[in-house]
Amino acid sequence: MTEQQTEPYVELGEDKAPKTSKRRQVDIVGAEDPNAPVLEVRDLSVEFATDDGVVKAVQNLSYTLNAHDTLGIVGESGSGKTVSSMAILGLLPPRRTTITGDVLFRGRSILGIPDKQLTAIRGKRIAMVFQDALAALNPVLRVGDQIAEAIAVHTDEQVATTDDRVVHLLDLVGIPNPRDRAGQYPHEYSGGMRQRAMIAMSIANDPDVIIADEPTTALDVTIQAQVLEVFERIQERTSSALLLITHDLGVVAGVTDRILVMYAGRQVETGTVDDVFYRPSHPYTQGLLASLPRLDRRREVGERLHRIKGQPPSLIFLPPGCSFTPRCPNAVAGTCDVERPALRDVDRGHASACHFATELFEGTKEVAS
Repeated sequence: MTEQQTEPYVELGEDKAPKTSKRRQVDIVGAEDPNAPVLEVRDLSVEFATDDGVVKAVQNLSYTLNAHDTLGIVGESGSGKTVSSMAILGLLPPRRTTITGDVLFRGRSILGIPDKQLTAIRGKRIAMVFQDALAALNPVLRVGDQIAEAIAVHTDEQVATTDDRVVHLLDLVGIPNPRDRAGQYPHEYSGGMRQRAMIAMSIANDPDVIIADEPTTALDVTIQAQVLEVFERIQERTSSALLLITHDLGVVAGVTDRILVMYAGRQVETGTVDDVFYRPSHPYTQGLLASLPRLDRRREVGERLHRIKGQPPSLIFLPPGCSFTPRCPNAVAGTCDVERPALRDVDRGHASACHFATELFEGTKEVAS
């Protein structure tokens, strides 16, 4: 089941808060701590009740983002990347959705807070760049009007389409002739320009965190590089933290500080870019890397790229033990198919959820040397 397949199963209903634990209902207030991480996700789990069973979309996800940090979340479709970010922003349909764990913004718990309080944070303090810019932009409003509206929603300031601030934002993300372009409609923009317009809208209020959900999907490699360069420029200009969600390891290689790999709703490995790329300690991460064409390694004539056999499991009927066991070349019967591995450190700041993570890590160290 993919992330896109998950949402239609969720039955829309009355506007009520997502189900959370009793602890969450109490711990929803408090002042911000300027010394705390800008975003901290603690043991976040998201489940959807469907007619076929409970979809365990995200399980026990944890990570921390500080100012200027860039974290890449990588995984196949259906791994829980997008669902986790939408849970943070309160964008999941509330009925039949159960969210547990905690999300802290500058030390203040925001998971389950009233909509009015969350609205003051969403779009202003935490902004999101959605995957499909054409669907996210209003087709009957000029791009400049939509950016101006993003500013007006969070301030008392009324901004015109051609106001210098709107033009400056379009110029900042690299859109040519920004004053003229501000008066155009989304269909008059190319795919890359629409994505840049979405970025301009997301940074209009100088957010502390930018969540970019597959921002380079369906763009050619040249435009991909330009879009990623825009994010780098934004971070140089502000102290924003960037959460980059993608299925493309090549995208995160040159942009992120750390990588979090997800599989079947769980994080299976996390570490720095060098840790994950040169010392992968989970079979799934190793399989993803082996499936990429590499310029730094010579391939024999006729040699095919590696592929991970099988398919991701159903998020309703997850296999016992490690979810990757049916596809894992290193699986050991009686261990991997029985006991679910915990995420544990293999090195400082580098963790893996594999029973044999230490052996895999030691093996990659030998290869590297």
